[in-house]
Amino acid sequence: YPSPMADFGYDITNYTDVHPLFGTLEDLDTLLHQAHQRDLKLILDFVPNHTSDEHPWFQQARSSRMNEQRDWYIWQDPAPDGGPPNNWTSRFGGSAWQFDEQTEQYYLHLYDVKQPDLNWRNPQVCQTMFDVMRFWLDRGVDGFRVDALEVLLKDEQFRDNPVNPLWKPGDPFSTRLLEHYVVDQPGMHDIMQEMRAVTESYSQRVLIGELYLPLERLMPYYGEQLDEIHLPFNFQFVTMPIWEASTIREAVEGYEAALPQEAWPNWVLGNHDRTRIATRVGREQARLTQMLLLTLRGTPTCYYGDELGMQDVPLPRELMYDPLGKDHPEQGRDPVRSPMQWDGSANAGFCPAGVRPWLPVANDYQTFNVAAEQHDPRSFLMLTRALLDVRRSHSALTLGSYQSVKQESATCFVYLRQYSDQRCLVALNFSAHDQVVTLPEQGQGRVLLSTHLDCEGPIHLSEVHLRGNEGLLIEVEASSLPG
Repeated sequence: YPSPMADFGYDITNYTDVHPLFGTLEDLDTLLHQAHQRDLKLILDFVPNHTSDEHPWFQQARSSRMNEQRDWYIWQDPAPDGGPPNNWTSRFGGSAWQFDEQTEQYYLHLYDVKQPDLNWRNPQVCQTMFDVMRFWLDRGVDGFRVDALEVLLKDEQFRDNPVNPLWKPGDPFSTRLLEHYVVDQPGMHDIMQEMRAVTESYSQRVLIGELYLPLERLMPYYGEQLDEIHLPFNFQFVTMPIWEASTIREAVEGYEAALPQEAWPNWVLGNHDRTRIATRVGREQARLTQMLLLTLRGTPTCYYGDELGMQDVPLPRELMYDPLGKDHPEQGRDPVRSPMQWDGSANAGFCPAGVRPWLPVANDYQTFNVAAEQHDPRSFLMLTRALLDVRRSHSALTLGSYQSVKQESATCFVYLRQYSDQRCLVALNFSAHDQVVTLPEQGQGRVLLSTHLDCEGPIHLSEVHLRGNEGLLIEVEASSLPG
């Protein structure tokens, strides 16, 4: 979208056009056509919570208290002392309120000061944004990833958020308060149903919601009649503070148990806001998590570069563009947004040698890039491709049920995927040491894939040996385990 780029295009000045930096609407039409010819889907980022302060809507809104678009945004009078109307904080730091001297009121911005929040309690705003969705759906986009969905509505009484009793100095400033009155407010599900209705008026489209919520508050976004978000993003693996077999198993079992009947699951390992998985757990264990992601039940989301084992690129403050990182370098998101590593040439093939890339490439890009890994039979990329091949060829992994399998090792996670009489067993060793998984039922199987990409063939399931940070994907004989 056209944008002044205060926050990488999430500050929008026109919802129905393409930023000239990236091309034109005609270029997008060509991309859609070419993608669809290859049976690829194109899902658009939809940013409904806020616009740019340079958007014509906001320029009109701030011109006068009497302007007809004033109520398209959220304005409040100053507190008696002249300060902000309440204690709400921006997720980028500081107050969420900015004083407008011309009209002598504060406007709300839960993100950057240049990103004023739209007022979704105004029916005109709702209908206008639904029309934006129709504009892109008419052009052929296959759905939307809806940004910052949980904060779309705010408390109508503008009550102070309570203090977070667990906050301590050094924690992100934005977590000092509990976002009780700006997250997941009453009325959200009515809006979600309307968004879904717009989407459902077109065939074969999808709604994906960015929602950082605990399970008990996330699951209602599927809708009581499964009539809201198709895929409310499941960020458990992204936010999990302790990465070990027991916590991963608990997360998977808890999620499966909480899913509404007939709701389709999804799993996310990384995104453009959080530390890359290969940085969090190391490249060896990241291979293991790739098997986890691509063998669990549901839709997997893989962040670009994670299929190569890309890691965060540490940056000094002076090279950061992220508005959050400029003020709080330890929270900056630029390290996870470095250029895609295509080959071993200058700038990793992202741009010509004489052009400075927008962010530095990783020091190890000559080893971890698409071209190099395509020629290494045991590379991270080849593992990803092998996993996808097995996933596509085995209905148990795409359509099958999920069942945890009891085992003795505390550092291993074992589960079964089954569709009709096809069964696939996944055994993952989340320790650096060799482990033996002893299954309660004996039987025979066939190793389809090891994360080390160096073994396959028959295996006896009574005693499965796993090397450190190894995962095995095993096809099980139909008679080996009970149904």
